[in-house]
Amino acid sequence: MAPTFEHLREADLDDDEFNEDEIDTSDLRERFEVQLEQGYDTFVVIDGLPKVNEGQKPKLVKFLLKKLNTVGKVREDSVYMPMGDDGDSLRHANSSPSRGGIRFAFVEYSSPAEAAAATRQLDMVPLDKKHTLRVNKMTDIERYGREGRVDEKYQPPHIDEFTEKEHLRWFLKDPSGRGRDQFVMYNNESVGVYWNNEKDQPENIVDRLHWTETFVQWSPLGTYLTSIHAQGVQLWGGPSWSRQARFAHPYVNLVAFSPTEKYMVTWSNRPISIPDEGHPALSIDDDGKNYVIWDIATGSPLRSFANLDAPKVEDGRPPPKMQWPAFKWSADDKYVARLNPGQSISVYELPRMNLLDKTSIKIEGVVDFDWAPSSPHREGVKTYEQLFCYWTPEIGSNPAKVGLMSVPSKQIVRTLNLFSVSDAKLHWQSESAYLCVKVDRHSKSKKSQATTLEIFRIKEKGVPVEVVDTIKDTVINFAWEPKGDRFAIITTTEPAGPTAVAPKTAVAFFCPEKAKGPHAGNFKHLRTLDKKNSNAIYWSPRGRFVVIATVHNQQSSDLDFFDLDFEGEKPEAEKDMTANLQLMNTADHYGVTDVEWDPSGRFVATWASVWKHSMENGYHIYDFKGEALREEPVDKFKQFAWRPRPPTLLTKEEQKAIRKNLREYSRVFEQEDADRGASADLAVVEARRNMLNEWYSWREDMEAELAEERAILGLPDDPHAALLEAKTKSIEGYDKETVIEEIVEEVLEESEEIITT
Repeated sequence: MAPTFEHLREADLDDDEFNEDEIDTSDLRERFEVQLEQGYDTFVVIDGLPKVNEGQKPKLVKFLLKKLNTVGKVREDSVYMPMGDDGDSLRHANSSPSRGGIRFAFVEYSSPAEAAAATRQLDMVPLDKKHTLRVNKMTDIERYGREGRVDEKYQPPHIDEFTEKEHLRWFLKDPSGRGRDQFVMYNNESVGVYWNNEKDQPENIVDRLHWTETFVQWSPLGTYLTSIHAQGVQLWGGPSWSRQARFAHPYVNLVAFSPTEKYMVTWSNRPISIPDEGHPALSIDDDGKNYVIWDIATGSPLRSFANLDAPKVEDGRPPPKMQWPAFKWSADDKYVARLNPGQSISVYELPRMNLLDKTSIKIEGVVDFDWAPSSPHREGVKTYEQLFCYWTPEIGSNPAKVGLMSVPSKQIVRTLNLFSVSDAKLHWQSESAYLCVKVDRHSKSKKSQATTLEIFRIKEKGVPVEVVDTIKDTVINFAWEPKGDRFAIITTTEPAGPTAVAPKTAVAFFCPEKAKGPHAGNFKHLRTLDKKNSNAIYWSPRGRFVVIATVHNQQSSDLDFFDLDFEGEKPEAEKDMTANLQLMNTADHYGVTDVEWDPSGRFVATWASVWKHSMENGYHIYDFKGEALREEPVDKFKQFAWRPRPPTLLTKEEQKAIRKNLREYSRVFEQEDADRGASADLAVVEARRNMLNEWYSWREDMEAELAEERAILGLPDDPHAALLEAKTKSIEGYDKETVIEEIVEEVLEESEEIITT
């Protein structure tokens, strides 16, 4: 029976013998400790405020609210500033009384995301000339500021021993000295990277099973190879193909890089869910988001975003396709922008990801926008700027509009009003010299449609706009010549949409007229090729050459190779044009789904992907003239991608000098090609000679073993000699000469004559 209170000895209650400090209750304290962090994730603590009294406090709060509300919603009663017994705002315990002390306040936002934004965007922001705000999360102060949470004794961090990193641009120095390009292939479950050997078997560099789960992707300058996994994204590079970085975005679907490879955006159709135990890279602020923008060098997330609500769709119309990339980068990686369809464009400054001027650019009805692919360098403009273009549809009595905006000033550089617009597409030339707006217009009855090409001359003073002749047929494809001023279009007379039989198309080429002065002449129609099935345009990255192809079509798979600077005779009607068009070759790749030029502009790869169909999958490689170099059927072939190259470091003058002496270099290259071909032939002959010598050696060894076995068995060394001797003896006596005479009758001629009497 357990003792009751009355039965306890007096000694059991003696305070001298009972010391509660000796009882270890750390496990209970840890188990039942109140988690003060919970419920305070919407609060921030602001330090650095000036000293105020009760009368001055409301004015300071109102002034403070102007800054607080730039990142979220804060009411006046959500700002708590503790006041002391002397009537002044409380001083920070660690601040110096001689300098007036640092005052503080507690602020409650409407959501944890707004509180997190405040710590990012308002920390270190000047309040006035003497005071600078310091903003921290309430939960962080509780987490790190409580007694025992931080070791008071400084512990120097562990610094790993320096290890030299691999050269990530090693692929620019081809060990063969031939300037070959690399490509990646993904088939079945294997991913391999190869050197292109033209007609010969590609030279394998690395081959790994299950390297990715969905697809692979090169970064824009070719530094990294991207693999996609359920846990996130990994970047690979260097001669050993080691992992360079990882980005933990669960169930990632798509990836896009900034032009200079400083940043990356990942997207998943599943909102991020932060587990209770935390996430290795993301925080509670990222919970529920779909996009994450990362700093590639550090591997850390800069900011996350949720999907925008889908716009309302009119009855009978299909829902709009998801725009990708959803975040678009300026040419120098200083800005990234996002479209809020019909409302605004949000431009963020990198790397802090602050909203430019703390507000989005409101453009009513905006449908699409696009950055200039390179810094524009407009005539007469000496200040730094990046450009983007946008367009809005007709709203009420207001016309449709195309605008050109300069950033960071947000100044409208040029606008163009348009009427009877059904749709518009924006096409920048690679060097930002031109912007073509393809405008689909409808008649008043909306029964017929035509297309006009509005070309903005960006680098000319005032940005003049040239209108190319109205095209009565529907334009289904448009493409500028890279680093040039010519373009090609594909038109059709049949209505757009999926059909059982591919529509008949026409391919038209346009170029400027010859003109005196620094600027190009007016754009004119060069030539049209009718009765085609083509639907895709692929320019060489160096310009001049173009492939007009028919892709995703089971009935036709034509590849037409054109030269726009043909050195032969020029037609009389085109003497004043800056192009001489010539069809060099035609090819056919059944079931072709994709076409891509290598970065040098020397080779073209075409492939049929199992992602689109399962018939005759594999790839072909052609030279720029359209000559087939290699045809490789590959079972379950998925993906092919040339490795990009960074821009050349040579100046324009150095490049011009190389072009001037190109014939001399060509002779050297041709001799190297001939020597390589001869050495390849010699290698074949030498291999066959070695095989023959190996066979002779094997025969000698076999004959020696056979002689040894005959000796053991008592058989003659040469059984053929014994047989010959026995046969010779059997015919002895018949060695005398015998004359045999035979009479043969032969009819030489036979004739029949009838004699009449």
